[in-house]
Amino acid sequence: MALINPVSYTKGVWEERSVEHLKLWMGSFTSAPRMLNDDHADNDLYLPSSLTWEDLRMRCEEELSALPSKIVRKFHMVTSQDGSKKDDSKIRVMQWNVLSQTLALSTDKFVACPLAALSWSSRRWRLLEEIVSVRPDILCLQEVDHFTFFRATLGPLGFKGVFFPKPDSPCLYVAENNGPDGCAVFFNSTKFELLDTKTRSLEVWGYQSNQVVILCKLRHIKNKSIFWIATTHLKARQGSLLATMRREQGRDLMDFVKLYSGGHPVILTGDFNANPSEAVYQSLMKDDTYPLDSAYRHLSNKMQEPPYTTWKIREDGEYCHTLDYIFFTRDSLKVDSVLQLPSADDIGEGRVPSYTYPSDHFSLVADLHISET
Repeated sequence: MALINPVSYTKGVWEERSVEHLKLWMGSFTSAPRMLNDDHADNDLYLPSSLTWEDLRMRCEEELSALPSKIVRKFHMVTSQDGSKKDDSKIRVMQWNVLSQTLALSTDKFVACPLAALSWSSRRWRLLEEIVSVRPDILCLQEVDHFTFFRATLGPLGFKGVFFPKPDSPCLYVAENNGPDGCAVFFNSTKFELLDTKTRSLEVWGYQSNQVVILCKLRHIKNKSIFWIATTHLKARQGSLLATMRREQGRDLMDFVKLYSGGHPVILTGDFNANPSEAVYQSLMKDDTYPLDSAYRHLSNKMQEPPYTTWKIREDGEYCHTLDYIFFTRDSLKVDSVLQLPSADDIGEGRVPSYTYPSDHFSLVADLHISET
């Protein structure tokens, strides 16, 4: 059996692990047969070819009339708004792990969430309602296993999307899956022109992992500024080996971004499955050539990340962590405002997902602008 040694680290040397063992850690943790289903659950959806945000808001209101109102959130202003010049250059980015429908019903075991709250027939409209409430220019999504739904509802607004599935999505081991989950980027094509798209399965110690990244090069149609937007979803689970794997994925991610970005501004979003004390967060914030800032640090006078971006109850306990981020190159982009996180009272004792919130992660929304040089 071939062996690898994942090199020496400052806190010790990892034991040698077989290639098969390493691949198990990086894959779906199962040897069950894969079931390759199509993304077909939203074939019942009908929408006109052209829509406004208000049209979608009203449709969501109609579809969700039997449910309690959504959690209401407000923007926190970081800098003063000084007129149309900044409005023209504003980039409203929404980062969100939308929660795979297949995994929500099969493996996530949200014991405090009523099963009816996870019904796709209503949950899809609650997801869309959250998007409509903030009207982003760009959406960066993870755990997308209903890409057809987002394309069908956002397309009539002028949005175009890119989807890249995980190579070994855990959804494919569930009989009732709607295809693999993965990452997606949607952008408003009336505001931005897509110049290039790059995708990658992130590597760990030279081996392909199950985590992916999408990198899109966009040009602002009005002011002609060019920037890159990226989204990813790093390895989940706790433990020192998993934290080290996330660090290695972060290194590969940054190498990938640097390879193509060419000195243009970069916005890097995702569910990093890492709290701010982890090495992957620290390495991203202290990169020698591409030092990043985090938009949600600007919620705090002490420039600290919020106390949570996910808060859920599973059968093995309650989880309240900060795992999701909107990073940006600090020398070329500035943050104007961010969407506040809901309070514990807003969320409720059952945490999320719930009837009032459709995912186990809260959406992050930031208004950014390219700074003048």
